[in-house]
Amino acid sequence: MAGVTIRRAGDGDIPQIDRLLRQVLEVHHAGRPDLFRGGVKKYTDGELEGILSSDDTPVFVAVRPRGAEDGVGETGADQVLGYAFCVFQRHPDSHILTDVTTLYIDDLCVDERSRGMHVGSALYRFVVDYARGCGCHNVTLNVWSCNPSAMAFYERMGLKPYRIGMERVLES
Repeated sequence: MAGVTIRRAGDGDIPQIDRLLRQVLEVHHAGRPDLFRGGVKKYTDGELEGILSSDDTPVFVAVRPRGAEDGVGETGADQVLGYAFCVFQRHPDSHILTDVTTLYIDDLCVDERSRGMHVGSALYRFVVDYARGCGCHNVTLNVWSCNPSAMAFYERMGLKPYRIGMERVLES
């Protein structure tokens, strides 16, 4: 993964993040078209700007400098290879949950053209180190069962199920 760095995402990354958000949405739409719409945008640019500017919802991007050899007509700007959307969670007033800080990975995506290059594992390890540095008790995430490659990836990263959602789809 030479030349790849991980940093906080900024407003200038929004167009590339949007492209990756669409990739994730299409995987979910293909797996569960009864729940996920295809061809839509998850966030408006204004919503993304708010997420990116908040310390409660850090977003990290794996990037490499873009050069003429990339064949995309742009030089100088970072090429976003993947992202991790995170959310700090606490339950300070819960009667049943302990008051620990969790860093929840709301979304982790690697550009389909960059898969197999260890971008996802680098992003995940970065998030774990970030959470550790912030004093978090754990890192959590949800994964859709219709995405077995993501489940296998997270298992390789050492995650284990701690809560399982179940459903029964009601036929009409």
